[in-house]
Amino acid sequence: MEKGSKRILVVVDMQNDFISGALGTKEAQAIVPKVREKIQNFDGSVYFTMDTHGEDYLSTQEGRNLPVEHCVKGTWGWELDPQIDQVRQSTPIEKNTFGSKGLADVLKARNTYEEPLEEIQLIGVCTDICVISNALLLKAYLPEVKLEVDAACCAGVTPESHRRALEAMKACQIQILNDGR
Repeated sequence: MEKGSKRILVVVDMQNDFISGALGTKEAQAIVPKVREKIQNFDGSVYFTMDTHGEDYLSTQEGRNLPVEHCVKGTWGWELDPQIDQVRQSTPIEKNTFGSKGLADVLKARNTYEEPLEEIQLIGVCTDICVISNALLLKAYLPEVKLEVDAACCAGVTPESHRRALEAMKACQIQILNDGR
């Protein structure tokens, strides 16, 4: 992480279970090289989130609504995709909810106590669950910071739900980049 950078890239949940594991999709697999390249070429600080659940996942509210065990801490599915992990230069922020309050707290503190952030860009999976949740949470925490989502570096549960999430974020004044796939 570059200290003092005014530009932030947030890489959301690029974990095995969302790419090729329990909840993986061909669309998620297809974005891995683009995400890797984006991380490598980004001029600013890069933060990572990791969906993190325990063995009790199926008894949680999320588990009852999505009864597919995934991202259980310490398992292969919980780990970052190897291509993404190779270019990671910061400790991921673990989260047990769709949106990461920990990430929002870190970025708000950075914006308040270091120097104002100019922009936050989000990429990752799933567009329609965790990417949109983090984007809206960051919008609430940092309403004057420009927020962007790079659609070419995101994948949803389905292509249709990916598109709907992009439209919803656009309506909430989040800039959508590379939406012409």
